[in-house]
Amino acid sequence: MTVILRAKIAALVLGLGISSMAQAEDPDTVTVYKSPTCGCCEDWVTHMEDNDFEVIVKDTQNLNPIKAEAGLTPALASCHTAFVDGYVIEGHVPASDVRRLLEQGVEARGLAVPGMPAGSPGMEMGDRQDDYQVLLFNDQGQTKVFATYPE
Repeated sequence: MTVILRAKIAALVLGLGISSMAQAEDPDTVTVYKSPTCGCCEDWVTHMEDNDFEVIVKDTQNLNPIKAEAGLTPALASCHTAFVDGYVIEGHVPASDVRRLLEQGVEARGLAVPGMPAGSPGMEMGDRQDDYQVLLFNDQGQTKVFATYPE
């Protein structure tokens, strides 16, 4: 992750109400932007908290500027956008993949689970489990598969 990218993301997050760079840079603190009425987003927040992340929730009625500034293309979009340690986390990404990204320090803009696949964290629907991929993406919007579910 480049210093410039981290600074841009920190500026975005700080401009939207986070009070200190330390919060934006703490690798165990996730700041998630979501609609105030999104139940699956709340379930994803609970998933992250259950996996030892501190989560700061920022409800907003307009996620489009946040997604655009984060470099998310429509093909990567989901219902919520989060930031952790300078990375963008889009959608229902499993906490284990976020943790692996942080531990490996991969050079990337972030991770995304496009859409809202059943069975992904926050999108549990009984025994239903859609196949889905967690995509690693860079500043140019290029992607590569980071993880595949079910494994």
